[in-house]
Amino acid sequence: MVYFDLVLLHAPSIYDFREKSLLAGPISDVVPSSPVFEMYPIGLTSIADYLERFGLKVKIINIANRMLMDPSFNVENKLKKIKAKAFGIDFHWLPHAHGSIELAKIVRKLHPNKPIIFGGLSATYYHEELIKYPFIDFVMRGDSTEKLILTLIDEINNGSNVFSGIPNLTWKSEDGEVHVNPLTYVPDNLNEFDVPGYRYTIKSVFKYLNYKDPLPYNGWLQYPNTAILTARGCTQGCLICGGSKIAYKQNCNRPRLALRSPEKLVEDIIFIQRFSRAPIFILHDIRQGGKEYVDEFLGRLKNIKLKNELVFELFQYANEKFFQKINEAVPKYSMELTLETHDEDIRRYNGKFRCTNKKVIDSLNYALKHGCAKIDLFFMVGIPEQDYASALKNIEFVEEIHNACNQDKRLSYFVAPLAPFLDPASPAFENPDLHGYKKFCLTLEDHREAIKAPSWKYMLSYETNAMSRDEIVNSTYESAKLLNEFKYKYDLISELTYNDVNNKIDASMKYIDQIDKIMALPEAERADSLAEIQKEIEGINEYSICGENELKWEVKKNYANFISLTMVGMELLIEDIAINLKRKFSKV
Repeated sequence: MVYFDLVLLHAPSIYDFREKSLLAGPISDVVPSSPVFEMYPIGLTSIADYLERFGLKVKIINIANRMLMDPSFNVENKLKKIKAKAFGIDFHWLPHAHGSIELAKIVRKLHPNKPIIFGGLSATYYHEELIKYPFIDFVMRGDSTEKLILTLIDEINNGSNVFSGIPNLTWKSEDGEVHVNPLTYVPDNLNEFDVPGYRYTIKSVFKYLNYKDPLPYNGWLQYPNTAILTARGCTQGCLICGGSKIAYKQNCNRPRLALRSPEKLVEDIIFIQRFSRAPIFILHDIRQGGKEYVDEFLGRLKNIKLKNELVFELFQYANEKFFQKINEAVPKYSMELTLETHDEDIRRYNGKFRCTNKKVIDSLNYALKHGCAKIDLFFMVGIPEQDYASALKNIEFVEEIHNACNQDKRLSYFVAPLAPFLDPASPAFENPDLHGYKKFCLTLEDHREAIKAPSWKYMLSYETNAMSRDEIVNSTYESAKLLNEFKYKYDLISELTYNDVNNKIDASMKYIDQIDKIMALPEAERADSLAEIQKEIEGINEYSICGENELKWEVKKNYANFISLTMVGMELLIEDIAINLKRKFSKV
């Protein structure tokens, strides 16, 4: 049996989701994860990769995905067999407020003498609350913790327990006293780390003889999307985003963007296409790095034999020259744009696409003209200054866009609510009165309780000056219905998808009303009433306001080459053995 230096665990949003009645609604319809949010943050892989470079043994177990893949999967039996010197649990996204803490309780029960470490953006924000839990020993703060985790594990392994010199660490001494070390480690580039650490992930399958544990999300083997991170931090100041420039400054003490160099990005792409033909998502707008950064990245792409489709993000208007450059460098590419609203004034206020609607349409036409294979446009309900009528007008703007772009079927449209929570550290969260929000959840415990609510309406941690919770929910479903009608009218979806989405929206609205009535019952009667409709609800929890395949990019039939994957894995394993042998003999 392998004795690990660190085991990294990813929890479901709600730990006991398999037993709880829950109408999650559309909170995860436009992300790869299910409502369980089983996709773990890519930082887990970069931490594991970095530690293994120094001879440590690290294992990632996606507990959430294992529970989804197998209804009979027993978490405690799995964890009981693990031998580790320390356990790490990510708390990056706030919807994991319940699951991550419940998982930590189980780990402490099964391994009472092993330290438990938390990390991630939400852990950073709520570090002072987290450290008060008796089963949490350390919270590593900040957005780049690879080196710091290595130092912490070394201290744990050495038994010296001298933690006062580790930057960014919140910790408890043996007498229970809480210590908060200064948050001073903020690297200004990412070249030292593999983000994500795909080399580690593939190697670990062969090294530790388990392919299920590190799978990123349910269905990855059938549709193995990958992503590369261009930067940590952001240049944008969006009011509702916990990853905005303002939020990173407050939460992570990050004054500026930390970029991964174009050279490293292209190395990542070359490696990924050795084992996958699925699209590679380029996370963040590459223009954040400046013109020279964009030119170098696209120039390097020209010089390789690029086989995979690349998916780029846009944060603001782009001129025709930008798309010409991409088209010259990339054989096949697509785009993602989060417009949020048709309203130019709201966009300017909120920070995303601070330009006219004409410029939005110009950007889309330039992309279509210069070879873009697919464009996904996302609209949102619940943003600052948006009222019910404005939310519905998004669909009118969708039709305006579609006609202005010659009804091009490469355009895909989505609407989703800002749900379930306002992002901590975002300007809207920190200054709700200023930006038109009323917060229902302030503390970590508030969010832990909210995520367990029986419908997403009761999970919502906010309402706005312009819309109540009921109006946010109703305008989301009404917008989704209008969008579904639009897609069918313009032959963007099949009749089967149209009917399926309509039926799910109708059913969702029915259950929203039904749960409202149950919530009005005496508390003693609620659990039984919710349990009665649990099985019915399960069928509408995923893709409740859009078609199941609408977000997917077409891939070749043999998209995942398992022979190549095995060859890559064995190559990395041999390399790992050689490095560790060299390290071992150098110490002799």
